[in-house]
Amino acid sequence: MPLHVLNHPLGTHVLTHLRDKTTKPALFRTLSYQIALLLSLEATRDLATEEKKIETPMEPMTGRVLARPLVIVPILRAGLGMVQPFQDIYPDVSIGYVGLERDHTTAIARSYYCKLPPLDGRRTIVVDPMLATGGSAAQAIDVVKAAGAREIVFVCIVAAPEGVATLSQAHPEVPIHAGVLDRQLNAKKYIMPGLGDFGDRLYGT
Repeated sequence: MPLHVLNHPLGTHVLTHLRDKTTKPALFRTLSYQIALLLSLEATRDLATEEKKIETPMEPMTGRVLARPLVIVPILRAGLGMVQPFQDIYPDVSIGYVGLERDHTTAIARSYYCKLPPLDGRRTIVVDPMLATGGSAAQAIDVVKAAGAREIVFVCIVAAPEGVATLSQAHPEVPIHAGVLDRQLNAKKYIMPGLGDFGDRLYGT
């Protein structure tokens, strides 16, 4: 399963400010949008297209349009911060939700909510800002597979090697698109150097 790490100077710039502990929630949300937009383009670079005949102001021609709609599945709650760019630039996008909450003592996620549109025949993009242990990502992909998803991509902003290894083992065919690959997890299963709790920083909690 390939790991694709974002290679763009704007991505580096945005990540530096996301990591900065002095960045306030309003700016943090803007920066989250910007890097999620870059990642959304990378994660859909290979989308299928089909021919479409149109009339330009000058003459008829055959162009190409997207062949299938997308489904975006954020892992609640932090994943919501990555959804808007997909809504803004892709037509016919549907949004599903998988609610997973990490126990801060055991670092194991529990499911508390799931609502998904039809997934069969669509590119399903599961998004979560932080790929730490990989448990939540693997569990969410289990859920979308059970609901009929066959073409799945996982997108995150910050990944730890441990999370990449876990997800690779659980779902070796699912590509991972990450803004950056960080050094490691600490004893509390937080990514180092990381940026702290993404959801808390996003929502000011």
